[in-house]
Amino acid sequence: MLLSRNMFLFFTLFFTALFSSAMATGLEAFTTDGVVPDVISVPPKDILGVTYKNGVKADFGNELTPTQVKEKPTVTWDALSDALYTLILTDPDAPSRANPTRREFKHWVVVNIPGNQVEKGDEAAGYVGSGPPKDTGLHRYVFLLFKQNGKVDAGFQTPNNSSDGRPNWSAATFAQKHNMSLVAGNFYQAKYDDYVPNVHKQLSGH
Repeated sequence: MLLSRNMFLFFTLFFTALFSSAMATGLEAFTTDGVVPDVISVPPKDILGVTYKNGVKADFGNELTPTQVKEKPTVTWDALSDALYTLILTDPDAPSRANPTRREFKHWVVVNIPGNQVEKGDEAAGYVGSGPPKDTGLHRYVFLLFKQNGKVDAGFQTPNNSSDGRPNWSAATFAQKHNMSLVAGNFYQAKYDDYVPNVHKQLSGH
């Protein structure tokens, strides 16, 4: 019986350490891929789960296609039931990583999320999938989760068929203005594919 308990304890500690190591390695990608300092000053402490309807996931800079991410994903995290959160998706590489003159491009903002119920939050900027222009290489698409100190007014209301107020925006400045604290994050990368013209058409109001 004692041996069994010791073995259980050993495997518990082993897999806990393994998971912690994998999480730390993943979160380090925020720095190695330049999300720190291009978007935020320090990496988040926890992982944000991001899964699209086709089953693909954001995984610390993996490459996805605009076709795969055209619809808003399911986003999960370990939430405090009595807390409010803000979820942001931003592209620091507009129009390209080599020449980011429109950094950042606001792709999705949901504020006042109760617990982890994104659908019950206030969508301040409607979801727009990745639309990197042709021949601009890979763009980083960064999901950030912030904990609020109370209910906030985002100060904008942008439908998903409008580009108004989306370029030259800063997630970090927005969070600082509303006294939010960074909780979790994740990101993927994408480059142009044949679906991108649909995104650009969508943002033109059609």
